[in-house]
Amino acid sequence: MGIPEELVSWSYEQKCQKAVASLEKHDFTALYCETREDAFNYIISEGEKASTIGFGGSMSIVSLGVEAKLKEMGKEILNHGNPSLSRDERVEIMRRQLSCDLFLSGCNALTLEGELVNIDATGNRVAAMFFGPKKVIVVAGRNKLVDGDITDAIKRVKNYATPPNSKRLNFRTPCASTGLCGNCDSPDRLCRVTTIIDRRPRFTDLHVLVVNQDIGF
Repeated sequence: MGIPEELVSWSYEQKCQKAVASLEKHDFTALYCETREDAFNYIISEGEKASTIGFGGSMSIVSLGVEAKLKEMGKEILNHGNPSLSRDERVEIMRRQLSCDLFLSGCNALTLEGELVNIDATGNRVAAMFFGPKKVIVVAGRNKLVDGDITDAIKRVKNYATPPNSKRLNFRTPCASTGLCGNCDSPDRLCRVTTIIDRRPRFTDLHVLVVNQDIGF
């Protein structure tokens, strides 16, 4: 007999709320969201004030389904993930994301002490998270929470986020085959840029939505 979902949700809520309190202490705008619908509504509300909206390639944001609604609202969408784009077109969109009105991203790991830990292959996503856009919204599902330190958070990223992401992107890395991090030297290695945001960057209006549901990798 499994644990009732309401108990699982209650337990995670305590962790989510602790992360929110820590983020607020660190000068972030942080919000607890009971469901992904709450996160969706928050993003759409903030999106009303923006003209250009950048997407960082996050599966968490994709799963919320906000892009279609924002397009419907007449917003200019900067999404480099369109497979029809050339390499140069993708890079140009990535550059424009650095100065957009609103940038949307997920988070690979969030410690209960309020530290955002991310790993990129290119660095465009993490760069836009801490400087450039007028406003940044980061969505962190409860599966991204880490009750530990930065080292534990990095392990979480490499063991639970990077392998499925590498497979999704058809990268020829050992982890895309084994599902386990091998600290590889593959030309397709995804783990190239590691960032830790432990306080709100001085010139960035950074909002973090901590959602009591599993979202993304």
